[in-house]
Amino acid sequence: MSLLALLLLAAQHQHHEMPAPAPACSPEHAAMGHCTTPVPAPPPPPACTAEHAAMGHCTLPETPPTPGAGNAAPPPAPRVGAADAIFGADAMAAARARLYAEHGGGTISQVMVDMAEARIGKGGDSYAWDAEARFGGDIDKLAIKSEGEGDFGGRLEGAEVQALWSHAVGPYFDVQAGVRQDFGPGPSPTHAVLGFEGLAPYWFDVEGALFLSDKGDVTARLAGSYDQRITQRLIVQPMTEVEAAFQDVAERGIGGGFSNIEFGVRLRYEIAREFAPYVGFAWERKLGKTARLARAAGDDISRPAFVAGIRFWF
Repeated sequence: MSLLALLLLAAQHQHHEMPAPAPACSPEHAAMGHCTTPVPAPPPPPACTAEHAAMGHCTLPETPPTPGAGNAAPPPAPRVGAADAIFGADAMAAARARLYAEHGGGTISQVMVDMAEARIGKGGDSYAWDAEARFGGDIDKLAIKSEGEGDFGGRLEGAEVQALWSHAVGPYFDVQAGVRQDFGPGPSPTHAVLGFEGLAPYWFDVEGALFLSDKGDVTARLAGSYDQRITQRLIVQPMTEVEAAFQDVAERGIGGGFSNIEFGVRLRYEIAREFAPYVGFAWERKLGKTARLARAAGDDISRPAFVAGIRFWF
């Protein structure tokens, strides 16, 4: 037998010794009893959702409590003192004080002239302003407020300056107390002031105050405004202000009850965040007994006017 024939016989022998793979069990073979179809594994149970748990189909796993949550006292503020080990605490005291002053607990200062405008309308052209300056820290600060109006080429109708201690009672509101001095023709009383100022829900700027004059007269003022952005720089600002007196103040032409109301809407364009010219419309009207006193004195009780001015801060 040749060598080639021997090799072929050996290869056939090895092929016969290798077991053939078992044929897959098809449904037809399983139906004829030749094999058994393997049973598929059951699908995993669905995750328990809040809706299924509410229907009693499953139970939600308990969420482990968040470490540190609750009413526990906050941890102490970290002290920046690593450099003390090298340079000494005394040498680093000045640098540490400056660091704390500039990063939390720092002082601020801002002068905001919210309104400086000319008014063109019934009864002659006039001007008006409303400004506020703040100096101090996050919690306590000094607030200086001023507002007033007068006629172009005529007399100053009235003005006031307030010096207030402003104390934060929450993230968005301050209580304020101080003094107010009036200026202008006629009596210029001094008032004690107790009020508030802040940002109400839905981003309304509100402020209110009670005034007690050195003659014992009590008056009140409440104002609100809202900045509605049309674009990032074009903003329309509706506002309203109402004043009331708890008694007649005859020397100033004020009757008891609601005495004055003002509505306005101004459209400003912020050329820079710190500088914005605006145009708009304002309407003032005396109310109740104050209106009757004004009519008796020959004054107008209603003053609609178109306005144009600037708003700036630094």
